[in-house]
Amino acid sequence: MGNNLNFSELENLLNYKFKNKDLVLEALTHKSCKKNYNNERLEFLGDAVLDLVVGEYLYNKFPKTAEGNLSKLRASLVNEKGFEKLAKLLNLGIYIQISQAEENNNGRNKASILANTFEAIMGCIYLESGLDKVKDIVLNLLSKEYPKIDLESVFKDYKTTLQELTQARYGVIPKYEVIKATGPDHKKEFTIQISIDGKVLGKGLGKSKKEAQQDVAKKVIKILKEQNE
Repeated sequence: MGNNLNFSELENLLNYKFKNKDLVLEALTHKSCKKNYNNERLEFLGDAVLDLVVGEYLYNKFPKTAEGNLSKLRASLVNEKGFEKLAKLLNLGIYIQISQAEENNNGRNKASILANTFEAIMGCIYLESGLDKVKDIVLNLLSKEYPKIDLESVFKDYKTTLQELTQARYGVIPKYEVIKATGPDHKKEFTIQISIDGKVLGKGLGKSKKEAQQDVAKKVIKILKEQNE
């Protein structure tokens, strides 16, 4: 695509009309293009704006939630993986200006490039139309991607949560052990068990060791919470 990008489909998905085509082009231009402009400064701005928008949203949505959990919630939304998901809702990949080398490297689908471009687009909208407009757009996208936003469904790092729980309750950290790996290399499935103080508390499955660890950690958190109740 050249500089005569047609943003109409992007504008429809955002429910927003860009005012300054040069600014949006800058927001969509990756540094690999080696032009005299790229989206890094807008990305820096967008990152700060998104931090504030999501922080304010969580502050109002969870009036009784402590600061530590609010921080975890925000960290689970305001990150590369989270922004990559929102970028995909907007089909941002097709609009990004990248070098041929980056194109050959599947750059349009790279999580880091998609997430950074999403931040830059939000920085662009902030400069053009202010914080309230960014807020409308971001909250709309979040509601599409996360039908339910709470500590359980959004904060997916169950491994960290479990470690905090077991350290506080028992003064130990859980031990993860791969007990089975089945299937060919390209389609492996792992079974991992967790033990605390030598006692096996649960098993989990996943297409990667990390996924299986999260699966079993989630199950064990549930067990420990029920025991506590």
